[in-house]
Amino acid sequence: MFSYSVYVLFGILPSFLWLLYYLKKDTNPEPKVKILKVFIGGAISAIFAALIEILLLKNVFQVNNCPWLPYWVSLLYVFLIVALIEETLKYLAVKIIIFRDMHFDEPIDSMIYLITSAMGFAALENVLLFFSEGMSPTDTFLVAIFRFLGATFLHALCSGIFGFFISLSFTKIRKRKILFLVGFSTAVLLHAAYNFSIIQLNSIFKFILPACVLMCLMFFLSIGVRKLKNTKSICKIQEKS
Repeated sequence: MFSYSVYVLFGILPSFLWLLYYLKKDTNPEPKVKILKVFIGGAISAIFAALIEILLLKNVFQVNNCPWLPYWVSLLYVFLIVALIEETLKYLAVKIIIFRDMHFDEPIDSMIYLITSAMGFAALENVLLFFSEGMSPTDTFLVAIFRFLGATFLHALCSGIFGFFISLSFTKIRKRKILFLVGFSTAVLLHAAYNFSIIQLNSIFKFILPACVLMCLMFFLSIGVRKLKNTKSICKIQEKS
């Protein structure tokens, strides 16, 4: 029972810390109930993602039956299954719960809610990992730190970038679809690049490429946050259009 509580604690803690950090970026905080709903929605989407990935890996790609194509099968798995499905489901959790809500009225809200969904997703992903591996408390703590700086941070950054482009799409009506696709594609491609480097690359490149992906995402997201803080509310923009 003690190990189970450790799994839950260190599974949620990395997501909670990143979520707290980004919530402080919002000068007009969102209702806590809405944040909680989106966080739970993101966690639920992680369950669907895990089920879909397992089914596709087993029944479509059949990695275990293709030993002569390890490179390309892994590439397809990372891009088509993990990155594409996870970014889609994190977004759908926000769209279903919040996009038509009255509190969704500022450009930065897209970024905040997408990151919140991502942190719910990452929290449950961490917990499932710890339970499946049956780690000791010490190993759980060390992996939690690694995932705080790696996979959990990646989820926050990818969803944040996607949220930034969604916010731009609300202010640039004529380019809405293009901006949405650019944001989604960017999140998927960088998510896939990170995962692929962790799974496939060896030696020092196994750490250099993921670090570069995270630093680039962090840089652009910081620019996005500053830009959105200086952008008028969605309501005011829609009143003028």
